[in-house]
Amino acid sequence: MNPPYETITKKTIHYTLQIYLDYFNERLRVDQYQGNMSMILQELDQLVNKSSFTKVIFFARPEHWQKLLSTGFELEAIIKGYFNGTDSYIMTCYKDIERRTSKYWIEEDTVLQEIQKKTTKEAAIIPERYHFRKADEQDAEKLAELYRIVFAVYPTPMNDSDYVKKMIRSGTIFYVVECNKQLVSAASADVNNTFYHAELTDCATLPEHRKYGLMKKLLIQLEDELKKSGIFCAFSIARALSFGMNAAFFQLGYQYNGRLTNNCYIFDKLEDMNVWVKDLSKK
Repeated sequence: MNPPYETITKKTIHYTLQIYLDYFNERLRVDQYQGNMSMILQELDQLVNKSSFTKVIFFARPEHWQKLLSTGFELEAIIKGYFNGTDSYIMTCYKDIERRTSKYWIEEDTVLQEIQKKTTKEAAIIPERYHFRKADEQDAEKLAELYRIVFAVYPTPMNDSDYVKKMIRSGTIFYVVECNKQLVSAASADVNNTFYHAELTDCATLPEHRKYGLMKKLLIQLEDELKKSGIFCAFSIARALSFGMNAAFFQLGYQYNGRLTNNCYIFDKLEDMNVWVKDLSKK
């Protein structure tokens, strides 16, 4: 039985390739690469043909995205500054027509349009009973419980406290909100110290605590933490159907830079994900 995911590295005299094999979400993702592009693509074909992956994602550099386009990939999003200040072109290829077909695309376009024309309202006043702080390993069980409650399905095993603890040990930054000693909201920054970027992710708030703008304040605290570490490329991949999360990123100055079709299992099904990007050096 395959694990939920694994990272493998392929090295030959012609190329080096680091691939994320995501069995749970039935996708293969190229995170790092260098060398002969034609041979890299041949290697990807062999991996896909031996597996049940229905989507291939390639984080390409500017000089390679058109090569991928000419071989059947399509451009779904751009993350500005992803590779140490150089843009990443998210190229995708589908192996299944159902995976390629979005049932909610028009509805998601409407969500974006409503967010972008909506006048930013004043920030809600956060009651004093809410306390914000940086999390540590001792919070792993409470964090896992929060994600277990909020998400019936999640693309990574965030409902496993051992997995959460491993993330914190590896450098992922979590900020949390407590109310009456209960953890009610959390978000994280998955930091890449090779390419100097961070993904703001794992955003979750218990339904009864969602009217005070807790998530926006958590994201601001994460941004401040990243800037102290010299990380200025921040991005997030948010559920395209979620008005609240997309509105939060828009109001915080993130730029919408594309949508990933049927990208991962989250909430209760495969969902499209919007890509939001921000240059923190301009904040």
